[in-house]
Amino acid sequence: MVPARAASTRLPGKALVDIAGLPMVVRVAQRAALSGAARVVVATDSAEIRDVVHAHGHEAVLTCAEHPTGTDRLAEACALLGLPEQTIVVNVQGDEPLIEPALIAAVAQALADDPEASIATAAHPVGRADTLFSPHAVKVVCDARDRALYFSRAPIPWARDALADGAQRLAPGLGALHHIGLYAYRVAFLRVFPGLPPGHLERWEALEQLRALEHGHVIRVHRTDAAPAPGVDTPEDLERVRALLQAQAGGGA
Repeated sequence: MVPARAASTRLPGKALVDIAGLPMVVRVAQRAALSGAARVVVATDSAEIRDVVHAHGHEAVLTCAEHPTGTDRLAEACALLGLPEQTIVVNVQGDEPLIEPALIAAVAQALADDPEASIATAAHPVGRADTLFSPHAVKVVCDARDRALYFSRAPIPWARDALADGAQRLAPGLGALHHIGLYAYRVAFLRVFPGLPPGHLERWEALEQLRALEHGHVIRVHRTDAAPAPGVDTPEDLERVRALLQAQAGGGA
């Protein structure tokens, strides 16, 4: 499922911007289809986006414009489509035109492999100190079964002894994980989630996934060695992605 809103503050009309000859949301749907998904659906609040997606041969469903989050939009889309409760739905953001199809499949499989989990997501090793200490980079710590214990914008876990001098560095062997914002859900959970009240931790960290943890839901984390390709939030991001695709085309990729 690809949620795609018409409104975008930092990049107006983002879903339909041209990237190497295709609207961005269509390129995302193509990448999602390569994951082996049984079905790919764009969930949008825009008739224009729906019509463009249909014109390129993909499925789309029109949802309410008032949803506070993409998860709420997915919940409505699942209801409109009449999906069975045990169906696994992967939320692929509509601004990820370079997303790796294998990562989508792996996150879906992680949820399928853990019947007690309500959500699956992904993470990769933190490779730079500025990432660990950046509030814009979300970190996650897991238990021995790769289930999330906590997500934070703060540097977690904290290497007490290695950072006792106040320096911002990567402690050898720390194993910090950078969260990747890709989620798989069962439809049954999506029906419940919009009704859960936001929790104390979610409000402080501004991280929606903490609502699930605060209400006792299990989140399984798929670990990958590779950082994901960049998404598109700003005009600069758009030009970066266009340049990457142009370079791939020039190299015969």
